[in-house]
Amino acid sequence: MRLADRVLGRFVPTAALRLSTQLAERGDTRGAFTALTRAAQAGIPEAEYRMGRAYLEGAGVPPNRPQGVRWMEKAATQGYVEAQALLATLCLHGMAVGQTDAGFSAGLFGGNTPAEPDYVAAAKWARRAAEGGSAEGQAVLGYLLTSGPEDLRNQDEADQWYKRSAAGGCPQGQLGYALVLARNAQAPDVQVELVSNLRQAAEKGLATALFLYGMVLDRGVGAEQDRAAAAQCYRQAAEKGHRSGQARWGYALMEGVGVERNAVEGESWLRRAALAGDPEAAALVGDIYAKGGSLPPNYAEAAMWFQRAAAANHRGAARALGMLHLTGAGVPRDQEEAARLFRLSAEGGDRQAHVDLGNLLLKGQGDEQDSIRTREWFEQAAASGDLIAAFNFGVCLAEGVGVERNDRKAAEWLRRAADGVVNAQYWYGRMLVEGRGVEANPEEGRTWITRAADVGMIEAEVMLADMMLGGRGGSKDHPAALVLFRKAAERGHVGAMFAVAAMLGGGHEVPMDRPEAQIWFRNAAERGHPHAQMMLGRYLARNLAGEQNIEAARIWLQRAAAQGLQDAKADLAALPPPPEEQQQAAGD
Repeated sequence: MRLADRVLGRFVPTAALRLSTQLAERGDTRGAFTALTRAAQAGIPEAEYRMGRAYLEGAGVPPNRPQGVRWMEKAATQGYVEAQALLATLCLHGMAVGQTDAGFSAGLFGGNTPAEPDYVAAAKWARRAAEGGSAEGQAVLGYLLTSGPEDLRNQDEADQWYKRSAAGGCPQGQLGYALVLARNAQAPDVQVELVSNLRQAAEKGLATALFLYGMVLDRGVGAEQDRAAAAQCYRQAAEKGHRSGQARWGYALMEGVGVERNAVEGESWLRRAALAGDPEAAALVGDIYAKGGSLPPNYAEAAMWFQRAAAANHRGAARALGMLHLTGAGVPRDQEEAARLFRLSAEGGDRQAHVDLGNLLLKGQGDEQDSIRTREWFEQAAASGDLIAAFNFGVCLAEGVGVERNDRKAAEWLRRAADGVVNAQYWYGRMLVEGRGVEANPEEGRTWITRAADVGMIEAEVMLADMMLGGRGGSKDHPAALVLFRKAAERGHVGAMFAVAAMLGGGHEVPMDRPEAQIWFRNAAERGHPHAQMMLGRYLARNLAGEQNIEAARIWLQRAAAQGLQDAKADLAALPPPPEEQQQAAGD
């Protein structure tokens, strides 16, 4: 550096400003600040602006926000547009007031707000900067006119400022203009311009733009699908603290979408996003714990994350938490709380939650308003042609949920749904067999029930097998009935377990196998089936399957009798007295 420059810098303000620039380029921030002070004190707007930045950023001087704002206001008042734009941003983020010293990182769509925004001051300085040609000021003004207080908003004017800011190369303006274009993104040329602006903002490192551009690449909307590039956009957004970017990056790692799978790191990012308030991430973490993986499920941990997401109105998490309360997994079993959560989820638009709430109502849970609301949901959806809703509405009518029971209308809706819903085929078939709401027609009813049974509906398999036993609605076929009963029994249907045992016990057109019959009676008895308990007691008492055990028989008969079976009481009375009673009688 020439000696003349140093000498002039001490006495000529413009030379001091040049000297400050030269010293800053050489890394001498302290010397640069000293020279800058002389130029700023002489009233040069650019020097005042740079003084303000130095105080805000702690360049050559300890950070001091009040001093930074004071110098920025001096420059802005003199018409320096960069100062006006930056001052507008400070006001928008509540950083132009207060006494807390802190560094500053400008950014329109992000960052924490240490104080309440000063929208009036922000709008004043943003407009001056915008009209002076500052692309950054135009972006801030566009934001205020779009998202500021109601009395400041003017969407048409905001759109124009965003467009000018984007043309000036401001990343916030490019993001804002992309969002403007997104309101009418159906036209191909609009899509191209939208993606172009989003891409440019992302390339400049704007976190929100990175996230949104990642979504564009992920879905292939307006651009060629590229999930690897999308994952990298999510990663960059995540590293900049964008919580939705953290959620999407975590999900990409968990599932190996566009990046090598890394479940541990993926869960870490999802947790970070969840703790930052992202409800989707919290729901995903809850789902991870609910499903388990290399370790057993942790329902208590899952419930905590589902609760966090449900509190932010995540309908899927509310339903999942409701299911945990319904089953008592990880939380106290509470059907009323389950109903409340299903209601929240259903009101948020979760169709499955409508069904879950309806099932609870059929079991006597929920209140009258739940019944009415559920019936209305199903009725409205059914009227629009939704076959599943038509089935559910038919069930409401058949069971009197939220509406007076009406078998005729129930049958009409169930018939409509039966063309595409397996459960409706079974229900409508039953109504035909029983003559509920329609003229009894066991033959047609059996046809509908057969359709449902053919695709594996357990209740339909059991009813069809029962009809085959007696030849109702068609021919008798005991071997085929046994096959259906056995299929349902093997999948846990207790009534089918009893039926298999009864058929194998004799008296039916299938080979008798009492040892296997006893096994099925035991399976059903252990699940609380009273008649199976009685039959198992008889088998053990009478040695019908090659095993006699009077004391075990007594226990099973007592259980059956406790459920009100009079025949079991008679069987108990016919048993020899217990050994202790026999000993007592012998002693007497």
